Amino acid sequence: MNISVITFLLPLALAFIMFYLGLTLCTDDFKKVMLRPRALVAGLIGQLLMVPLLGLLVAWATHLDPVMAVGLMVLAACPGGVSSGLLTRLAHGDVALSISLTAVTSVVAMLSLPLVVNAAMHIFMATGLSVEFPLGGMVRKIFLLTTVPVLAGMALRAWQTQRVKRLEPVAGRISTGLFVLIVLSTFWDQRQVLVSHLGTIGLAGLLLNLLILSGAWLLSWQARLTRNDRISVVTECGLQNSALGIYVCIELLKSPTMSVPSVVYALLMNGGAIIFVLLMRANAGKHGPATIPASS
Repeated sequence: MNISVITFLLPLALAFIMFYLGLTLCTDDFKKVMLRPRALVAGLIGQLLMVPLLGLLVAWATHLDPVMAVGLMVLAACPGGVSSGLLTRLAHGDVALSISLTAVTSVVAMLSLPLVVNAAMHIFMATGLSVEFPLGGMVRKIFLLTTVPVLAGMALRAWQTQRVKRLEPVAGRISTGLFVLIVLSTFWDQRQVLVSHLGTIGLAGLLLNLLILSGAWLLSWQARLTRNDRISVVTECGLQNSALGIYVCIELLKSPTMSVPSVVYALLMNGGAIIFVLLMRANAGKHGPATIPASS
């Protein structure tokens, strides 16, 4: 699949994935999360601050070249992935919190992602390169590709609740298939670049995933969240919206090579998430329903 086909199908596939996310949401999901603001705040801090900072640290520590470093920061600035809700359920976490965090970070990403990527451009590509970053245009396109489809899905669910519930499993399978298609297509198109940078970007992606999972668990533990909420925060932070990262690099930044970190991380993050799920399920019987200590 050549790059012109990818750039044509990628926005449509991403919009449908975000539309599916909206189909799984209703206003009550947000109301429930508002009753536990500590968990919401911990998740937002982890996704919007911790993950980009860890991405910056890993890019420096592994001495990535400027293009790959910016690509890694694009990935780190993306919101939570749509598969985090499913993996949260498998790990016996709080699915409503996971879905709500994904939705909130997807909306916030409309502003935070361009700002983080713009900063990364100046940090890693300021020397010897003149890069024009389409900040205003990127905000508009991200809004159209993320926020609008989510709101449309929520509106359809509110209007045709029973029909949407019947169609939701099919839409979920289609979304998963589209995500796999995006990753594999980009992987095939960038296979030569991927092989030549595997030693560096593979190490960087693995290190970033380990740091995110560990950091999110520590953050949620320090916030005194219940075990179920901790699981939600960890899966939310560990699973990035790699499809959005690929789109930003290929379509908005016009750099297919820059999408390699998103492709690599899409493969690595699922491996890390599966291991985390297995650990949580293996230890589920040892933990009763945790409670949050009373706060002052």
